[in-house]
Amino acid sequence: MTYLTTLNRNTQGILCLVAALAFLTISDSIIKWLSTGLPLHEIMLFRGIFAMFLVFVFVYLEGGLITLKTRRPVLHFIRGSMLVLANMFFFLGLAVMPLAETVSLFYTAPLFICILSQPVLGEKVGLLRWLVIIAGLIGVIIMLRPGSEVFRSISLLPVLAALSYAVMTMMTRKLGMREKASALTFYIQLAFILISSIVGLAIGDGRFDIYANETTGFLLRAWRWPDLAQLQLLLLCGVMVAFGGYLISQAYRLGEAAAVAPFEYASLPFALLVGFYLWGDWPDWISFIGSGLIIFSGLLVLYLENLAHKKLHQHAQIDY
Repeated sequence: MTYLTTLNRNTQGILCLVAALAFLTISDSIIKWLSTGLPLHEIMLFRGIFAMFLVFVFVYLEGGLITLKTRRPVLHFIRGSMLVLANMFFFLGLAVMPLAETVSLFYTAPLFICILSQPVLGEKVGLLRWLVIIAGLIGVIIMLRPGSEVFRSISLLPVLAALSYAVMTMMTRKLGMREKASALTFYIQLAFILISSIVGLAIGDGRFDIYANETTGFLLRAWRWPDLAQLQLLLLCGVMVAFGGYLISQAYRLGEAAAVAPFEYASLPFALLVGFYLWGDWPDWISFIGSGLIIFSGLLVLYLENLAHKKLHQHAQIDY
């Protein structure tokens, strides 16, 4: 018996998530680096193709192609589409925003997950947790600074990415107890490949790239074959996202959404260090206050969830 198997399911899920976020921070940094030369749909296509090779290894290790059989293809499609949408929003913002700031705003995802966990999963969200969620959203407002000279509408993109990601997480929870993590990862990468191919065929000739804007340029610029250095980075990106996607699927398959989600914040130290090292980005004090409030809210949600879980366990023992 390994050490991991001796841990409870929530702890296993949390460890899987933290490891996944380390891999995905590397992937995000590579995409930001490539965003000045390649279109987003091309990056996502190559990343999906390279990731798929590794996904097939996961499929083999978990029982072979039989693990890909599913009775809920529509739910897989919705889940995959929501993650593609979340990635598009996130990377369009990341192309022009500092890495740490983009990641911090994306950290609203656990708050959205908690909001959705009651109507979608039937998990109870008490009054105190609602107050904590509101506090986290206030942190978002502090970071966005609407009405000020520094406000940029582009900053809303990571928040939209977080909402899309939260919906995807709900789908993972719906699928996770009956589907293997390799199957969840396979259908995600398949969605990336299919949707990126369709987008590339529709706009890949660059005819819509008529706006003098970094964000729209990243989305609409013409396809160009990557050079050797770019291909190597895309390959590394694919490997990172394959491991990251697999571990995230494991995280939410093993643990409860409300317990695992707050540890999405684990990638912020990575984002701060990488952003400062590669681009010299460092958030100002207002951004630190806003992101700190968001993180504090998420950690408090985790504490309340664990407290509720302990009380439920105690009641179960008494009833027994």
